[in-house]
Amino acid sequence: MSHTDAVRERLDAYLADNDLEAVWFARPPSFAWLTGGDNVVDRAADVGVAAAGYDGDGLTVVTDNIEAGRLVDEELPEDATVETVRWHESDLPEAVAQFSPTPAAADFDAPGFESVDPTELRQPLTDADIERFRSLGADTAEVVENVVREASADDEEREVGGRLRDRLFARGIDSPVVLVGSGERTRKYRHYTTRDGELGDYALVSVTAVRDGLHASITRSVAFDAPEWLDDRTEAAMRVEASALAATQRVGRDGGVAGDVFDAVEDAYAEVGYEGEWRNHHQGGAAAYAGREWFATPDSTASVHLPMTYAYNPTVQGAKSEDTHLVTDDGIELLTGTGDWPTETVAPVGDGPEMDRHAVLHR
Repeated sequence: MSHTDAVRERLDAYLADNDLEAVWFARPPSFAWLTGGDNVVDRAADVGVAAAGYDGDGLTVVTDNIEAGRLVDEELPEDATVETVRWHESDLPEAVAQFSPTPAAADFDAPGFESVDPTELRQPLTDADIERFRSLGADTAEVVENVVREASADDEEREVGGRLRDRLFARGIDSPVVLVGSGERTRKYRHYTTRDGELGDYALVSVTAVRDGLHASITRSVAFDAPEWLDDRTEAAMRVEASALAATQRVGRDGGVAGDVFDAVEDAYAEVGYEGEWRNHHQGGAAAYAGREWFATPDSTASVHLPMTYAYNPTVQGAKSEDTHLVTDDGIELLTGTGDWPTETVAPVGDGPEMDRHAVLHR
């Protein structure tokens, strides 16, 4: 089944289950999921410059006269109907209300519309999603690994962050998250937002990259004169990550929820000698048309879907392990890898296959 057919089949069921005539998406991730296009001009805005609606018969896009021609030429499928308002006469919510049948729902504030949470609709992945994800993951990993490999102890965090953003952008990839932390700062903070200081004895580099609406997350560690404990703590984080992935496959097969995956994460931290360490940072979760569609938390009832992409990011006192993986009934596939970075084979805590995880690069 094509991506378009799969999406519309889910939306048909959503409309029928909720007695709605139409559903609309203007937030960029879901606009991309429905149309395959990009409705972003201002990257700081939560809502894009166009809304895409589905009414059971076809796709309608509402925008203003500034954007309509470009969207038709560059972003939208040929079968989309485009409705246009003058930029000075109506804002986007009012325009959507003007053209939509009712009752309707939207992922943004529109007068008289119900609210829709698109998270469940966007899961599991379609075949087209998976192919785009493989391309995004490969390109992201190549850029990140090359930049980190080139870095030196006296490079400033901002220099490295700037190189990452520039090289990703050259490949059509946005980077809403670029964290470059010196060893000193990663020991103090789990979110080492990029600053002016030098990398020093070692560094962690974490990126979330976005293309075609899809989000891939990756972390790499590079050591110049690192403390003796770095490799051991990184291995502990690797085992927790492997445990989360193995649990995801098991829970997904059984029709379980994210809280079940979290239980395995909590047990893994205890087994590797860092009981309770999960309290200091979120552990990641499902990742696709959002950086995280859901987070693994103790009480989460979010469904664990297969096939689906997952990005877990356990941290252990200055060390971290993070990649984006495709988890299916049959396997666990690394998406953010090049095959040209040091790896270590680790065993998950509990049941599950051994996995190669990305280790510290010693320079």
